[in-house]
Amino acid sequence: MQDEKAFIEELLNPKMQNEAFRKLLQLYQKPLYNHIRNMVLNHDDADDVLQNTFVKIFQNLKTFKGDSKLFSWIYRIATNEALTFMQQRSKKQGISNEEIQQKTLNNLETDVWFDGNEIQLKLQKAIAILPDKQQLVFKMKYFEELKYEQIAEITETSVGALKASYFHAVKKIEVFLKSN
Repeated sequence: MQDEKAFIEELLNPKMQNEAFRKLLQLYQKPLYNHIRNMVLNHDDADDVLQNTFVKIFQNLKTFKGDSKLFSWIYRIATNEALTFMQQRSKKQGISNEEIQQKTLNNLETDVWFDGNEIQLKLQKAIAILPDKQQLVFKMKYFEELKYEQIAEITETSVGALKASYFHAVKKIEVFLKSN
């Protein structure tokens, strides 16, 4: 992609904004969908959160200071939107986020958008037992193959803390998979 500063200027320039935002959509729509889907697990929910994410990105572009990479800023918005969605969903249904995740996991087997096999389903169940922070770190590192430095920028957490979270997540998943 072109120089990030020039791209941001295009996004902020009213004459070039529409075309630049189309480029932004082309670049980020699929990876952000996957990132959000890893968090919310349901296709329709992921689509809704993705749409909200792009609305927020568009509305807040003028506040982007360039302290982090555009990639990190966009992923932070997507992550926060997904977390907010999950909190609101659990509040609305009057049950914990863990219970909702369990229900969603049970529905994964019949989800036409889930193309995983039995092993992948077991992995998803193992991930569901992790604390929220470990889930997020594991999914970003394992599924999205992000570097610790990228995850640190997105989550505003130190690399050391992320490595520890990932290590503990992997150990818990291994124990779960061996016992099931």
